[in-house]
Amino acid sequence: MARIAVGFHDDRAISIKDFTMATTNNNSCSCKCGSTQAAPVYPQQLTGMDIMVRALKMVGIDTMYGLVGIPVTELAYIAQQQGIRFVGFRHEQQAGMAAATHGYLTGKPGVLLTVSSLGFLNGLTATTNATVNCYPMIQISGSSVREPIDLDQGNYEALDQYNVAKGLVKAAYRVNKPEDIPTAVVRAYRAAISGRPGGVYLDVTETCLGAVVNSADVEKYFYTPVDLCPAMPPAAEAVARAADMLAAARKPAIIIGKGAAFARVEDQLKKLVDTTGMPYLPMSMGKGVLPDTGDLSALSCRSTIMGQADVVILAGARLNWLLSRGHGKWSPDTKFIQFDIEPTEIDCNRPIAAPVIGDLASSLDAFNAAMATRKMSMDPTWVPSLQAETKEKNTKFAARLSENASAQPMNHWTALGAIKPVMAANPDVILINEGANTLDDTRDTLDMALPRHRVDCATWAIMGMGIGSSIGAAVSTGKSVVAIEGDSAFGFSGMDFSTICRFNLPVTVVIFNNGGIYNGVGVNPSGSADPAPTTLDIHARYDKMGEAFGATTYYVTTPDDLSKSLTEAIASRKPCLIDVQLGADSGKESGHIGFLNPAALEKFTV
Repeated sequence: MARIAVGFHDDRAISIKDFTMATTNNNSCSCKCGSTQAAPVYPQQLTGMDIMVRALKMVGIDTMYGLVGIPVTELAYIAQQQGIRFVGFRHEQQAGMAAATHGYLTGKPGVLLTVSSLGFLNGLTATTNATVNCYPMIQISGSSVREPIDLDQGNYEALDQYNVAKGLVKAAYRVNKPEDIPTAVVRAYRAAISGRPGGVYLDVTETCLGAVVNSADVEKYFYTPVDLCPAMPPAAEAVARAADMLAAARKPAIIIGKGAAFARVEDQLKKLVDTTGMPYLPMSMGKGVLPDTGDLSALSCRSTIMGQADVVILAGARLNWLLSRGHGKWSPDTKFIQFDIEPTEIDCNRPIAAPVIGDLASSLDAFNAAMATRKMSMDPTWVPSLQAETKEKNTKFAARLSENASAQPMNHWTALGAIKPVMAANPDVILINEGANTLDDTRDTLDMALPRHRVDCATWAIMGMGIGSSIGAAVSTGKSVVAIEGDSAFGFSGMDFSTICRFNLPVTVVIFNNGGIYNGVGVNPSGSADPAPTTLDIHARYDKMGEAFGATTYYVTTPDDLSKSLTEAIASRKPCLIDVQLGADSGKESGHIGFLNPAALEKFTV
């Protein structure tokens, strides 16, 4: 029968005698429950924390992100001892963003470990974001003793975490007994990775974590899970219907979303595009699944695709707000073929003429086979007209960069013009990007050549993902990472630059400082000395912050210095921070909502 562990053992292979939260000498419980029961005797006995670590290893988890404290600190130590890498953060939200990015880039759930109450809530932001964006992720949080919570008796960090999380994540489970831990971990893994991926919350009570079990009884809790993420091939008739529709199209196009990047279907998509000769339009995180600069890339022709295409394939993309929910500039005559693993996604905004339900890899394999027996009816002028439009728009865009190349102080286009050739020369560097103007302008400027090399704020456009995602990308792939951040965006997560430095990760953070949210020229309409709501600090020296944590830092005011600094930083494969000084007037309000009251807003900026 299980009982509560009171502290930390001192006879493991790794010594934690000096660990300060609790010791076996004083028989005091680190979980604040007041227990004075005996500590476990290793190796004859194990705790729920030992079982949790073994269960995570059973499903192949080798990395954990988090921030420790009561009641999960020893769990992190045990994980380290047993070979799971633990990356400790300064804020749980950033640890969660790292876990979510880990899941997106590897295809296996990233794991977040948090304490109870507010630590849980901080992490839940990232887990909910992972759910919305279909990133596989598992948040494991210690939780307070159940009985005082249920009776609202005011226990330490008392919060009904399970019920708070349940409505915000793909799945949630509470574990009350140590013998249920392996089953809970397997269920969480399956839920996170199978079907449409998402965030899963695993609530592990303090009582369960601290429970002591005889080692001889533990073996019967474990088993080898079978087929954790099974293929889900589509119906043959659905594939045939979609193939017939595409073959008859005069102006077809394919939209590539981040789901295609996650599913690793770049080879299948290349085969489809090569076979049919139709153009492709990548969404922001779909950039690089097929090269942005490819002959059939319609990256510069979004409005034309929306207004003229008669058949559009959605491959790993949803017809949500990012695509105007199928309305706005879209032709009312456009017919959609949608590949999706989630049936309820079909018809959510516009009728889908040819839904293909199944995992994307299986669906595209079947679709390519079907298209091999069909002849396309594409208008011969369609692709050449898009290529001509692309050439014209790219010429205009190059002129914009050229016109701004010598601007002083620099603006976004000056800085991005300096960055563009450096990133092109380093195509295997993963780009992390967030901000307002910084996000929009970087997406438009930097071409991607490889899949899963761009991560941004995605479907929710959530700010504060940058530093956490940079860490998750570097840890999970081992590749160099460049994060291009607006100064406002960096403020959400900047303290975890220290985590980049502590783990000596090959991450370069580039901060575009224009002194504000959108820009730094806002004026307080009351006449008060207080800054305007959008004003930050144009004179801030973010390089000094990087210097404080031991990073290589640069403060740059010219495009030549920026280009040189970024080249050096990437080559170093060390933590670097580049503070890019822009003019306060660089940037504009990104949401374009000034029309709500233009007369009043006119005097708010200079």
